Amino acid sequence: QVQLVESGGGLVQPGGSLRLSCAASGTIFQTYAMAWYRQAPGKQRELVARITHYDGTDYAGSVKGRFTISRDNAKNTVSLQMNLLKPEDTAVYYCNADVRERTTMKTNNYWGQGTQVTVSS
Repeated sequence: QVQLVESGGGLVQPGGSLRLSCAASGTIFQTYAMAWYRQAPGKQRELVARITHYDGTDYAGSVKGRFTISRDNAKNTVSLQMNLLKPEDTAVYYCNADVRERTTMKTNNYWGQGTQVTVSS
């Protein structure tokens, strides 16, 4: 089994910064693409940023230039540095990863439990 655990959410004023982290643990052989999604109240979950195993990145247009995704393959972690935060960035942020498990050598997709980010004055 594989677990994803997020940390780093909280309350921040507009224009401020937060850094989210996600650690994958369990019977991991290798992690592939890792991503951050978010879901605001009454809205669908949307992709925020995605990073491949070899550090190729992709961002939603609304966060490009403000957010930076990074990963540490040795530690099976992914982070999201969020700068110049806006009230519309308020959402629950979820970590997502494609993970090949050591026991089955099958690749499955996993979600974290989510962490709340609130941008408000």
